[in-house]
Amino acid sequence: MSGENQNATGNDLDATPDEASFAETALTLGGKSKEEAQRTGAIDKADDQVESLFSPQYQTVNSPAHRAIWDRGIPVDLFQSSEPETPSDVAKVMDDSVAVVDRHRNAGTLMNGDRKISETVLGDLAGAGYWGLLVGKQYGGTGAPFRSFARFLTRMAMSDPTVAGLASVHGCIGAVDPVRTFGSDEQKQRFLPGLANGERLSAFALTEPGAGSDLTALKTTARLEGNDYIVNGEKLFITNVVPGRTIGLVCLIDSKPAVLICDLPKEENDQFQLQKYGLHALKHTYNRGIIFKDFRVPGSNLLKPAKGSGLTIAYHGLNLGRVALCANAAGTMRLMMASMIPWAKFRKTYGEAISQRELVQRRLGRMAGMIVACDALVAWCSELIDEGYRGEMECIVAKIFGSEFQKEAAVELFMKTHGGRSFLAGHMFGENVHEYLAPCIYEGEGEMLGMAFFKSLVKHHGTMFFEPIGKALAAAGIKKPNPMNPTHAWALKGVLPPYAKWFAGQSLWPKPRPSLPPMPSRLREHAEFAAAGLQNSPTEISGTMRKHQLKLADRQCRMSELSFRIQKLVVMLCTSLYAARQEDEVVRDAADLLCQDLTRELTGKRPSDRYFRNATSLGAAITEGGFTSISGLAPDEILMSYDND
Repeated sequence: MSGENQNATGNDLDATPDEASFAETALTLGGKSKEEAQRTGAIDKADDQVESLFSPQYQTVNSPAHRAIWDRGIPVDLFQSSEPETPSDVAKVMDDSVAVVDRHRNAGTLMNGDRKISETVLGDLAGAGYWGLLVGKQYGGTGAPFRSFARFLTRMAMSDPTVAGLASVHGCIGAVDPVRTFGSDEQKQRFLPGLANGERLSAFALTEPGAGSDLTALKTTARLEGNDYIVNGEKLFITNVVPGRTIGLVCLIDSKPAVLICDLPKEENDQFQLQKYGLHALKHTYNRGIIFKDFRVPGSNLLKPAKGSGLTIAYHGLNLGRVALCANAAGTMRLMMASMIPWAKFRKTYGEAISQRELVQRRLGRMAGMIVACDALVAWCSELIDEGYRGEMECIVAKIFGSEFQKEAAVELFMKTHGGRSFLAGHMFGENVHEYLAPCIYEGEGEMLGMAFFKSLVKHHGTMFFEPIGKALAAAGIKKPNPMNPTHAWALKGVLPPYAKWFAGQSLWPKPRPSLPPMPSRLREHAEFAAAGLQNSPTEISGTMRKHQLKLADRQCRMSELSFRIQKLVVMLCTSLYAARQEDEVVRDAADLLCQDLTRELTGKRPSDRYFRNATSLGAAITEGGFTSISGLAPDEILMSYDND
C-alpha cells in the first residue's frame, strides 16, 4: 500500500506554491480530476515525509535496487547478507517461545473453543518474552536486531504460522513500531512496557469499509473536546483485536490523517463495539471490525511525528511487516514440503511410489528453490533495515515474491501432489488454503505494490529530467509537444540537453561488469545475467516514461509488467549471492534451479533435458532428507491410509 498511488515525478515537501500547483496541474493534464490529483498528492507527500526520516545515504535513491539500475555498475556488496549475531538473551527468548508453542501443540491446547490461539498460549508467550522482541531493553523488551527477529519468524512459522504472524502484527504493523518510532519519551515510557510484557497486545486500525489502497478516503474522525479526543467511525479487517488490547488508530483530526494510541476497554459498550463477520483467512486469530461512537481517547495519546502525518506513521511499519510476511512464507512452505515427502513415499502408482516420479521430484525441487529465495530475501532486507536503509523497494520485492511463491507452492505443488486428498476435512491444504492465498493481499496487493515499486524506481529520474520539461511546456502553454515545431523546440532548449546527455551516455558507453565474490560457476552465471539485465533496464524504463508521459500513471498494465521483470532480476541476484555463501550443496542446487526458472520466464527459452535431470535429481535428494532445514518437522497425518495392493 505504501506509495502505491504516488505519481512518477513526485512532490517536494518544501515546494513553493508555484511548484505545488505545477504538480497538481501535471496530474490534471494527465487526465486526472482535481480531487484525484489532490489525493494522489497527499499520498506522495506522506511518502516523501517517510523518506525524510532517513539519512540521505539510506533513502530510496541510494538503496541497492535503485542503484543497481540507475548507477553505472552494480553495488554488489549491498546485495549480500551475512549470518546475524543474535545476542544470547534474545536467543533464549526465541528458544523459549518456540518451546511454548510446541508444548501446547503437542498437548492439543494451542487453540481455544473458537479455534483461535488461546489466551493461555498468548500469556505463556508473554512469560517467555515473545511480545517484547522488538522493544528496547530500557522499556522491558529484549531489543532483538531485526535481522535476527525476521529469520526467527521463519522458525516460529514452522511451529505455527499464526503465532508467527501475530508477532508481526504486534511488533511490526501494530502499536509497537508507531510508539517506538514516533512516540514522545513520555509515551514510550507509558505504552512500551505493557506492549513488551504482553499485558497489552496490539493491532493497527487503518482499513475502513471504503478505504483500502486509497488511504485518503478515511472517514473515521476524532475531534478534541477538553482533554480528550472523541472518535467516531468504523474500521474493518483489524487482526488481533479483542477487548482490552491496544491499537494504533488512523483517523482524521481537523481533516488531516493522525494516529491515536487507544487502549480498548475490557468489554464492549455503547462507545466501542466489535463488528464480527465470517472470514476464511486468519481463522486462528481474531479479525474484526470496530465501530466507535463518541469513543473517548486521552489527548496525550496522539502521536506527533516531527515530520509528516498519520499516513507517515502508517507507512513506516509496513516494510517491517512485508519482510515478516516473506519470513512466514519460508516457514509455511517448509511445512508443506514436510507433508509432501511422506505422502510421496506412501502413494504408489503402477507399483512404484510417486516419490520416484519426475513430476513429483521436480515439484520438490521447485519448492526448495522458492524457500531458499525467500530465505535470501529475508536475510537481505532485514539486514538493510538494521543498517538504516528505508528499504521500500527491497521490502516490496520480498513481500510480493514471498506471497506469490507461497501461493504457487500451495496450489501447483502441494495440492497437486496430494491430489483429491487435499480436500478431505482435516487435510492441511483444505484447512489452510485461504491462509496460503491471503498474503497476496496483506500489506498491499501484489500488482499494486508492483506499481509502487516502479514509481519509486522512476521518481528521481522523472524529477531530474521529465519534470523540468513539463514545467517548460506548462510555462509555454504547450499541451502536446512536437520537437519538430520550432516554437516547441525553443521552449525546450534549456531542459532537453541534460536528458540528451544522459541518454547518450546510456547508449554509447558499455556498462562495467559486476565485481562478484568467489562463487560456483553456475551461480555466477545467474548473478551476471541478473546484473546485466538490471544495468540494461534504464533505457527501457526511461523510454516507457517518455512514451506515456503524463499518462504513465494510467498505464498500470505496462508498469506492472516492467516492474515484475525488474523484480525477478533482483530476486536472482540476491538469491545467487546468498546461496554462494552456503555450505549445503542442496541449498545451492535449489537456488540454481529457481534462478533457471526465472531466467526462462524472462527470456522465453524452453527447458533443456539437463535442466530436468538437475531438477529431478534435486527432488530425489530432498525426498531422502537432503533439505536439512525441515528435519525434525512432524508432518500431518496421512489421512485414510490404505493398502495399494
